[in-house]
Amino acid sequence: MSDRIEKFVYDGEKADRLDKFLVTRLPEFSRARLQGLIDEGFVTINNVRAKKSGQSIESGAEIEVRVPPPVPSGLVGEDIPLNIIFENDDLIIVNKPAGMVVHPAAGHDSGTLVHAVLGYDPDLEGIGGEERPGLVHRLDKETSGLIVLAKNERAHRWLQDQFRLRTVEKTYLALVDGKPPTPTGRVEASIGRDPSHRKKMAIVTAGKGREAVSEYKTLEAFTDHTLLEFHPHTGRTHQIRLHCQFLGCPIVGDSIYGRKSLTVDIDRHFLHAYRLKIVLPGEKEPRVFTAASARGIGKCADRPALLR
Repeated sequence: MSDRIEKFVYDGEKADRLDKFLVTRLPEFSRARLQGLIDEGFVTINNVRAKKSGQSIESGAEIEVRVPPPVPSGLVGEDIPLNIIFENDDLIIVNKPAGMVVHPAAGHDSGTLVHAVLGYDPDLEGIGGEERPGLVHRLDKETSGLIVLAKNERAHRWLQDQFRLRTVEKTYLALVDGKPPTPTGRVEASIGRDPSHRKKMAIVTAGKGREAVSEYKTLEAFTDHTLLEFHPHTGRTHQIRLHCQFLGCPIVGDSIYGRKSLTVDIDRHFLHAYRLKIVLPGEKEPRVFTAASARGIGKCADRPALLR
């Protein structure tokens, strides 16, 4: 694959920063990515290598940007089955099973969703100059359901903006122990690191954590459990799990924030990313995607269908 060459002429009336100008001409790239290209010598001004990202450019300046092909990320694709809900040239939407880690990290250097997508589509364009899919949101290992991965820089930026501006509508299903104080409600409880357990998150006082807002409604009430529909308005780590704990009705099977003893025979916490409403790159109207349970549906006494 050859380098991509882009040429521009700056026609502004006043001098401007080089990186600021390039962001307007190459919106699929983040400013950090463009600054990296400048620092690495891939940008010239009037056939002279640009000195720095903040270099001033005058009207009439001829600017050339050379974008090298993506380099191998070091990640090796794996032949792992995927439940693909939707796919086009820009992105892939997967119904992730419980038990699968989304991104490689310490202790998880294989078998992740990223490895699976690379195995499925080894020729994807890549993100940030590397041959890898771009994550714009995440799901916990034991949470199943819809997750979106971008195949190129343009789609990655498009999707990131929607999540950042909170225009994406996400719907989760949660089976909880007990019931919430009211059948429907709104939770506004900030989330931060647990001061006693640095690997856990916790509900903290306002000002000491990050704002976290969720709305919920009861779908079905049972003797000992309640099936809730959650709509998170923010995307904090472990948000729904913590907000359920805060309401006094922790998620069934949650080994970190739930009850010590299992009340349902399940090998995961009962949280599923069920629906996603999002505008796809290049489109104007949002689409809605849904995902049934990852591994079939079963019954347990008087309790609802288990997502297992």
